[in-house]
Parts: sequence; structure tokens; C-alpha cells
Amino acid sequence: MIDQKPEKTYRQTDVPAGIESLRLDISGHRVHCLRIGKGPPVVFIHGGASDSRDWLPVMAAVSGRYACYAPDLIGYGQSERKKEGYYLSDFSDFLVEFIDSFDIKNPVLVGHSFGARVCLEAALRHPGRFSGIVLVDAAGLGKVTRFGSYLMTFFWLARKLTRRPQPYPRFLTREGENTDWLCSGELPRITAPTLLVWKQCDPYLPVSLARRAAKLIPGAQLIEVPGFGHAPHKQDPDGFNRLLFEFLNSAGFCH
Repeated sequence: MIDQKPEKTYRQTDVPAGIESLRLDISGHRVHCLRIGKGPPVVFIHGGASDSRDWLPVMAAVSGRYACYAPDLIGYGQSERKKEGYYLSDFSDFLVEFIDSFDIKNPVLVGHSFGARVCLEAALRHPGRFSGIVLVDAAGLGKVTRFGSYLMTFFWLARKLTRRPQPYPRFLTREGENTDWLCSGELPRITAPTLLVWKQCDPYLPVSLARRAAKLIPGAQLIEVPGFGHAPHKQDPDGFNRLLFEFLNSAGFCH
């Protein structure tokens, strides 16, 4: 556990009352996070083009029974960003250090897209540390579709032309590491109870990737959400919350 007290930061107008907005130092990084609730811990990790605010409706809904934490990953949101960039291991190490900084024991991890890949990496590198994993339209299980690549390029160019900052840092890969950070071959090593939630028509990551992953992860459950999109927790927070509660309750995480 890091010997420090989180520092309250300014409250953003779009952060509802009751949710704490905090700053703390983790291994030399000045980082920001959101926190609310008491009970068994759940840690929410945002996707690759957003920040912790993505989880606000979900956190508000489940905080009556769970202690909810949502960091801005290093390089994102209000957390500091290194100009030189980050490796995948930097993000997974940060996640574990963030959990340790609050002395959180055996949390459930909930990750979306790139954030889900970070959760997978943490679970693979630290087996036995997590009570469960919820993967929402997760990256790293297969390549992004051609249409998805076009969309990503379009949004990058739109931000560039309008002089808006890119929401993500520079991503680095080591020699022999694939640029998509694929991990399908490692999925059978996941030991934590796992739920995959996936839009049936995801423009970036087809649901076929989730179906294959559900067969590779021991005991994994897959729920396919009807419709088009990449973020079921944002498009239908109430529906996603029901799925999350069912997973937590059926796995015995609520105590």
C-alpha cells in the first residue's frame, strides 16, 4: 500500500455529487480517479479514447452495494502523460499499483475496449489477485476490422484538423510484440470468473472474437447485446447494470 492520502481535486460539472474526484501519486505518476460507495470492490477501466467519466452512470448505479473505483489510466484524462509513450505492461503495472494504493483486496475488474485488454494483461501477469473480470467489447482478442480502422483514422484526422488534443498517449511495442497486443493464445490461463459483454454489431471488433474467447477462457460467459455500437455500458447503462449485477451476484461477489 502506498503511504499517502488521496488529494481531492476540483469537482467537474459533469461528475455527479457523491462521487469523489481524487488525485494521487503512483510510482512517480500524478494520476486522477473517481471513487464512490462501500462494499466489495469493483475497479472500472475506460477505453482507449476516453477516461474514467465513461463509467459515471454505472458507478452511480452499483455504488449502493459496491465500492467503485475508476482511474484515468496513465496518459489519459486528468492523469499525467509522458511524451515518449507507454508499453502495455506500463498500463497493467499501473492498474495493479493503483489497486495497491487503496489497499483493495481481490477486486472485480470491469474494462471496456483497450481498458479490457489492460485488465486481461493484469490478470495474466497476476493470477489469483482478482475475484472476477468483465470484458466489454475487449481489444486484444483479434484485429480491428477494416471499417473500424477507417473510423479510427477519421476521428484522428478530425481532431487534428480542429486542433483538438488526441485523447490517448503514444503506444509503444517491444521487439516481437504485435501492434494489436493480441492475447488469444494466453486466454486459457485466465483463472478468474469471466463475463464478456459484446454488441452484436461492433464496427471495430466483431462478436466472433468474443465467441472464440468465451471458448478459450475456462468457464467464461458471453452475453451478446443486440444492435450496433462499441460501448453497451454507455448506450444502455440500465441494461448493462443488470448484466453486471447478475454476474456479481451469481459469482458470490456480493457479501
